[in-house]
Amino acid sequence: MDVALFPQEKAVIRRSNDKRRREFTTVRWCARHALERLGEAPHPLIPDECGAPRWPDGIVGSMTHCEGYRAAAVARTRAYRVIGIDAEPDQPVPKGVLEMVALPTELRRLSALGEGDPRISWDRLLFSAKEAVYKSWYPLTRRPLGFQQADIDILPDGNFTAHLSPSLRHPVLDRFAGRWTADRGLLLTVIAVPAGEQSPVYGRTRTA
Repeated sequence: MDVALFPQEKAVIRRSNDKRRREFTTVRWCARHALERLGEAPHPLIPDECGAPRWPDGIVGSMTHCEGYRAAAVARTRAYRVIGIDAEPDQPVPKGVLEMVALPTELRRLSALGEGDPRISWDRLLFSAKEAVYKSWYPLTRRPLGFQQADIDILPDGNFTAHLSPSLRHPVLDRFAGRWTADRGLLLTVIAVPAGEQSPVYGRTRTA
């Protein structure tokens, strides 16, 4: 895959290993492809101090990568306030991770979901949903969000709702609604907060 990076982007991964370079480069191919479909010229996508990409003026978006998969979603700000996407392998999270990220209420829900459909790695899906929540929260607030500050209720029908902790004391944001899917060994989660009727535009690729 031929991806030309801007000098500012090359500087970001100057000391990175090969795996990080491939992830950084191919996910930006996805983002440029999606931006092109919106009529936007190529633009350097530099992460800020917290790792969130800086999008062109008038654009919101999100990028994600995991082993074998990269994706980006973008939209104009007149259509969406924010987009947060995440992809994860449909495999259980490593030992100790679930206890670190999940609330007791979430653990009980995961147990019930596992009894209903043991084919899906519900613990990894919860992790992915929390990542999508953070990617939606941070661009709107520029404030940190801990894993346990979002109580996520995953439904078997492909929907989930994230109720944010009152300790965040945000005057408007108290929840996010999202969608999830499990497909070909991947778990995908997305949150898109609309500001109009236009749909976001996606770019994605599978990698070897």
